[in-house]
Amino acid sequence: MSRSPKPTDLLDYKDVQTMMSDLTRCGQCPRLVEWRELVAESKVKRYADQLYWGRPVPSLGDPNARLLLVGLAPAAHGGNRTGRMFTGDRSGDWLYRALHKAGFANQPESTNLSDGLHLKDCYITAVAHCAPPDNKLLPAEMAQCRPYLSTELALLKNVKVIIALGKVAWDAILKEPALSRPKGEAKPTFGHGLVYEFNDGITLIGSYHPSQQNTFTGRLTEPMFDQVFSLARKQLS
Repeated sequence: MSRSPKPTDLLDYKDVQTMMSDLTRCGQCPRLVEWRELVAESKVKRYADQLYWGRPVPSLGDPNARLLLVGLAPAAHGGNRTGRMFTGDRSGDWLYRALHKAGFANQPESTNLSDGLHLKDCYITAVAHCAPPDNKLLPAEMAQCRPYLSTELALLKNVKVIIALGKVAWDAILKEPALSRPKGEAKPTFGHGLVYEFNDGITLIGSYHPSQQNTFTGRLTEPMFDQVFSLARKQLS
């Protein structure tokens, strides 16, 4: 496929790498397209000399991973600038440091696509792949991007643990029809460190998102964040 895939096309993919390569040409959400390109053109002063990615940001990691991380969307001057999820911003500083300490990454930081980062037994995706204005997605935009997440779940055959970074990611995973829950069961409420077991044995762990809103206020501390990844490691042992 050489064009921007439509949701009905995604069933044709046999691997996540090919799907993510094609995703970078997606232009199906006009508001997000306008915003990501505006940010890439106007930039901010501290990155004025850098060429922004300004396109949908692909997922990354090990296609045979047992750990799946689901975030919200790329940051305007983070992933939308670097071309890699959680790279070049404060959220990424927290995430890759925690992944490194838990043995899921070869280094504790990620600044650009050529920095040598390698994820081990871990795959990172998001509810949406374009940076939204004010970090807020519209329901229609989440719905438009949902088939990518659904297809990733189908193609990532070895996933045993899913960490949802924030309530939006938590709710998105719980809506996935491929992940079975008992009929009539009330939806589990999101909470940091909360663990939920799907019928098929996959474990969902909730975590506050490592956004500055959470880390600067102390709602999320480094020990709290590390605990989530320690829990994931224990689930996989």
